[in-house]
Amino acid sequence: MKFIEGGICAAKGFKASGTYCGIKKPKTDNQNPNIKHKNDICLFTSDVICNAAAVYTKNKVKGAPLIVTKNNLEKSSGTAIAVIANSKNANTCNADGEEKAAEMCRLVAEELKIAPEHVIVASTGVIGQILPIEPIQKAVPELVKELDYGKNLEAATAIMTTDTVKKEYAVEFEIDGILCRLGGMAKGSGMIHPNMATTLNFITTDCAVSKELLQKALSEIVKVTYNCLSIDGDTSTNDMVSLMANGLAGNNEITEEDKNYETFKSALYEVMANLTRMLAKDGEGASKLLECICEGAPDKDTAITVAKSVVCSSLFKAAMFGEDANWGRVLCAVGYADAEFDIHKVSVDLKSEKGIISVCRNGAGIEFSEEEASVVLSADEIYILIHLNQGEESATAWGCDLTYDYVKINGDYRT
Repeated sequence: MKFIEGGICAAKGFKASGTYCGIKKPKTDNQNPNIKHKNDICLFTSDVICNAAAVYTKNKVKGAPLIVTKNNLEKSSGTAIAVIANSKNANTCNADGEEKAAEMCRLVAEELKIAPEHVIVASTGVIGQILPIEPIQKAVPELVKELDYGKNLEAATAIMTTDTVKKEYAVEFEIDGILCRLGGMAKGSGMIHPNMATTLNFITTDCAVSKELLQKALSEIVKVTYNCLSIDGDTSTNDMVSLMANGLAGNNEITEEDKNYETFKSALYEVMANLTRMLAKDGEGASKLLECICEGAPDKDTAITVAKSVVCSSLFKAAMFGEDANWGRVLCAVGYADAEFDIHKVSVDLKSEKGIISVCRNGAGIEFSEEEASVVLSADEIYILIHLNQGEESATAWGCDLTYDYVKINGDYRT
């Protein structure tokens, strides 16, 4: 398996476009023709119909685009051709939300001459503000006209809100000697908590996979990637991940849980895990990526629960911002994790590119150098290594430190 460039356009037959349509008025002077605005809407399509799968937020309040997308995939029996997504307005908690989301699908379908149910729609941004449809009506013909196999960057930047960097990842792999590609893009910086799907995520592949196994693979990998990510403990209303497979690589369709299915799942994990890591590192106001690895667990669910408990701890996140080796906060978070294990067998180490320090053995603190700890925690990527010493299972969770800037960003996010 090898990393490649291209994001959602890495797989054969996928093309994309993005533009600024004016969904949100810029803070700068609108009359200045020299001002270049960031893209706020994108479109990507497949040359042929795709098998499609999706996972949605568990928040009881769901954005209108999620409801429309779910209905479309049910109507189309799990197939799709195009995805349209906008940033800066979530189209959520609006009386006309579903009508606007459905209209976005209709506009795309009309230009591409496809059925509206073959369009996936997504939105992200401020909740509770009416989505203006007029800018989108004007933008769709341009988006269709500008579709190209190399415009993944235009699409990836169009879904950014408070993100500071675009997030893309793609790999190539072989199925029975045939080269396949799988790539994705994601957005997310705040309002992120492991309660699927976490942010907006779009994944494409030219590998042929049945609808049933596509959904099964996506749901399984979500559990150990996006659902193991937390920035601030808030589960968004618009979280969604979609996966489209057009089969243009030419492999025999994967219809059984055999070695080919496992290879496909490995590629999907590689892309989704790396996107998850990028999302964590770009958390709102973040200065450090936190990666918690829990090993020696009696079962996978216990490992996941413990790792997530640590990266979700506000106290521990604040300690990492202060570069304070307050390991007691790690053990505290391990202790209130909703899982069964013997806390008296737990060990904890803190690691970075600048070294490693052992801070806990058998559930109790051990002596360590505060000076060495300060050096280790001065890095911008910190690994929290937890060993339960009670089994063979392991899991990883991702998060970031809690900084002053997080409050600044969210104090006036809407205004």
